[in-house]
Amino acid sequence: MTAPRRGGVPLAALRRVTRSRPVPADGERCEMCAKPIAAAHSHVVDLQSRALMCACRPCYLLFSDARAALNYRSVPERYLSLSGAAIDGRTWDELQIPVGLAFMFRNSVQQRMVAFYPGPAGATESDLPLAAWDRIVAQSPQLAVLRPDVEALLVRRPGEDCFVVPIDACYELVGQLRKLWRGFDGGSEAHALIDTFFADVRSRSRPAPAKETA
Repeated sequence: MTAPRRGGVPLAALRRVTRSRPVPADGERCEMCAKPIAAAHSHVVDLQSRALMCACRPCYLLFSDARAALNYRSVPERYLSLSGAAIDGRTWDELQIPVGLAFMFRNSVQQRMVAFYPGPAGATESDLPLAAWDRIVAQSPQLAVLRPDVEALLVRRPGEDCFVVPIDACYELVGQLRKLWRGFDGGSEAHALIDTFFADVRSRSRPAPAKETA
């Protein structure tokens, strides 16, 4: 007797496939190859959508060559401190950032510098005049090491803290602040988080080189 069929496939075969299908593993997975990854993992930036993608180490390394023409870029893991004030009070006023914290990076698709600051709605974009950025670079030639799309200049109030950091660290900070932000300036909990975050960045950082090295 022939087994009943559904859509041309024997039901017995469907049952065998269902029983043998692996149960999806819990936890994080690489968004490129679906391989399981640890909670602490690397990221890759989609240059078109600006989305951060979780990546296993092999996939991360595929997109780590900054000279290659790729649609994705691996986010570096370095933290660099800048000597001197990269942004003075005049330049900060030009940026029209209403809070004392911002991060800036070069968007290679749009061919321009963009700046973001935290708030209750998350990361808010601020126009970054080219003349203002030119002055920032003139004051701190070390900013030539800033890698487009994947690294940001992170500044807390002019003259206080200034670092080159991975772009995913900036988005992580903004995401955490969004949950805590109260009132106009963020409130005490948000400021405590910012203090803790910058203390961690400072401990990870090494002095920025005068120019990019291979």
